[in-house]
Amino acid sequence: MVEAAFLEHLRAIAPRLNALMDRFTEARVMVAGDLTLDEFLTGQVERLSREAPVLILRHEETRQIPGGGANAVYNLAKLGAQVKAVGLVGKDEQGAVLRRIFEAAGIDTGGILLDGDRPTVTKTRISGHARQSVTQQIVRVDRKSDAPADPDLQLALADYIRQHLNTVDAVVCSDYGDGVLSAPVIEAALQHSLCVVDTQIDLHRFAGATVFTPNLPEAEKAVGYGITGGDSRSAPSGNRLAQAGADLLRLTRAQHMLITRGEEGMSLFSQDGSQHHVPAFNRTDVFDVTGAGDTVVAALTLGLIVGATPVEAAILGNLAASIVVRQFGTATTSVAEMKAALRSLVEASK
Repeated sequence: MVEAAFLEHLRAIAPRLNALMDRFTEARVMVAGDLTLDEFLTGQVERLSREAPVLILRHEETRQIPGGGANAVYNLAKLGAQVKAVGLVGKDEQGAVLRRIFEAAGIDTGGILLDGDRPTVTKTRISGHARQSVTQQIVRVDRKSDAPADPDLQLALADYIRQHLNTVDAVVCSDYGDGVLSAPVIEAALQHSLCVVDTQIDLHRFAGATVFTPNLPEAEKAVGYGITGGDSRSAPSGNRLAQAGADLLRLTRAQHMLITRGEEGMSLFSQDGSQHHVPAFNRTDVFDVTGAGDTVVAALTLGLIVGATPVEAAILGNLAASIVVRQFGTATTSVAEMKAALRSLVEASK
């Protein structure tokens, strides 16, 4: 359950949050990121193979949806924003599928370049079920290259970003470690006055960005010590979470650091020394956290663009994430769903 005091606060600011969400369609966002195609292949288990001790599935369905940095792009579009996608895809069917999905959603794909040397990052999850049983994932197959992108492509991406900085209200960097966020691309993205960074590795590469959104393991890796439990000697104040927030702000020179903490909610730290903790809005109906961080980034960014305070923007991000974790696989939400979730929380405070 969400704390009663916070529910009362949420009830008080609900009209403003609804007004902010109504303005999401005004926002223009560029996302530079590692574009991934998520495939979900499902089937019914028929028998064991005679060739090897493996299951034979009769194929039922294959779903293909944006994943990785492409999920951040898609979340922003589904929330009503005008979005430019910047990244690389291979000269393959998976890249073509991703572009078609984006174009159908009204996303500008002019910044997506073809990489003839590397495949489109594709993650295929194969799941099976027997009769009258739940579907369970059996194996995941990843298609990707660890080789860096061609230097000319890196420069071309950076040039595209610089040419379009004045046409967007914010730049989001969605870094899954697949090579798009190279030094030239990062340098170009950081030139925007509102740069939101979601990176799994090496936060210091984006030093000077406006907001970072690491999850708890990413934050711990960046500061080099555990944030919860155990020995607290690494934080002189005794509050390692607060110490980590301060250390991350120094490391990145960011204005704000939002640490997402799963069922413990979110913690926002700012350069002015302020700290705010937002409790999780949904702790019981959590089925899959895949891509929830991208949803947080999308709603947070749109909130900042349309005039939310950093705390209000974090609440919007938390609200959006509380919806997508109820769904299996990479998912998105909408303003209508966010308003309905907010209404349910407000009613719970009465």
